[in-house]
Amino acid sequence: MIEFTSVSKVFPDGTLAVEDFNLVLPSRKTTVFVGSSGCGKTTLLRMINRMVEPTGGDVEIDGESVLSKNPVALRRSIGYVMQNSGLMPHFSVIDNVSTVLRLDGMAKKQAHERARVLLDTVGLDRALADRYPSQLSGGQQQRVGVARGLAADPNILLMDEPFGAVDPIVRADLQQELIRLQRDLDKTVVFVTHDIDEAFLLGDQVVILDRGARIVQVGSPSEIIENPANDFVSAFIGAERGRRALRIKQTPRGPVVVDSEGRTQGALVGESVGTGPDGG
Repeated sequence: MIEFTSVSKVFPDGTLAVEDFNLVLPSRKTTVFVGSSGCGKTTLLRMINRMVEPTGGDVEIDGESVLSKNPVALRRSIGYVMQNSGLMPHFSVIDNVSTVLRLDGMAKKQAHERARVLLDTVGLDRALADRYPSQLSGGQQQRVGVARGLAADPNILLMDEPFGAVDPIVRADLQQELIRLQRDLDKTVVFVTHDIDEAFLLGDQVVILDRGARIVQVGSPSEIIENPANDFVSAFIGAERGRRALRIKQTPRGPVVVDSEGRTQGALVGESVGTGPDGG
């Protein structure tokens, strides 16, 4: 469990990024921080592994303050995946994935064996192991970044807009891959995005933030969609424009749920529906 208690952050230039932030992030669930640029969501994420030090308050992992831990050891114990993968260009794929393991003293042969298993885990062909990041597609680079983040088998995985730099089709594939990984590996995931649809797709707990990392609403996707806290949330999730209005549509493969723009949101299984042009 990760807990923020009265956390604040003021940068040297006087920017107030986080003000009196309090929140519990449940274990083995995905918590998504979502909000517009500059709302403090990445600052919150980076305070978990001390890449950013809080000005006030505390962040605890399982009841122990991160401020009591050696920052280097702390970072090596927490997986971290960033936008644009952050791979070292002069390292091969297998050496990128095994970096933390080697820094922790694992023998090269053993670290490489672990790295190959992780390539399987994230859906990459082992034949890519000896290639360099520049020889990979954007989606492949992000998968390597996820594999590296999982290398030390951390309990916590931090993901800072990891899919923001790839095209929509690749992004959708990576989102589904993360859902599968979380189902299989059962990690505590903290995910940062500015995309509310991505937040609702991936998050067990979604935290909508405004400036200064002020919590506007926190809850499950269903709770937020069904009961937006205020006009800000309604506008942010698109409720005011009817984006969240759903209906049933019949297709040759069966009934599906679509939004107001006709985009499929899910399939109905074992449900009885009408026979009108849109499901009745």
